[in-house]
Amino acid sequence: MDEKKIKVLVGKPGLDGHDRGAKVVAMALKDAGMEVIYTGLHQSPEQLVRAAIDEDVDVLGLSVLSGIHIGASKRVIDIMKKEGVKDDIILLVGGTIPTKEDVDKLKSMGVDGVFPTDSSFEDIVDFIKDVVKRKREKTLAESRSL
Repeated sequence: MDEKKIKVLVGKPGLDGHDRGAKVVAMALKDAGMEVIYTGLHQSPEQLVRAAIDEDVDVLGLSVLSGIHIGASKRVIDIMKKEGVKDDIILLVGGTIPTKEDVDKLKSMGVDGVFPTDSSFEDIVDFIKDVVKRKREKTLAESRSL
């Protein structure tokens, strides 16, 4: 059975104008064999979730350097729940996450993975591969039990 390529959407919510990190992470994910869509700067949470749904991605990654990581993530999660895709799309947040408390808060809100600026590409790639594999295995098992 052919393994479906992992599809990731990387987006920059809000007014943050710095996207070098997002572009570098996107390239690392492409180099790891993933299909990556980069939405560009100044995206609203609504635009990001809509693009993730329309593109049928496995992962939505938010790149945040402007300090809006908690608020933007909460809004994205609320929209994902409203659209009924929170359990279908893995949500990651990366960038300037200043404290462990912020990491813990993001995870308790429903963010699946948090990657501060000192995270390695290998850690990000390994996390995505592992969580997507587990999600696909669970979906397959559920479909077989029907």
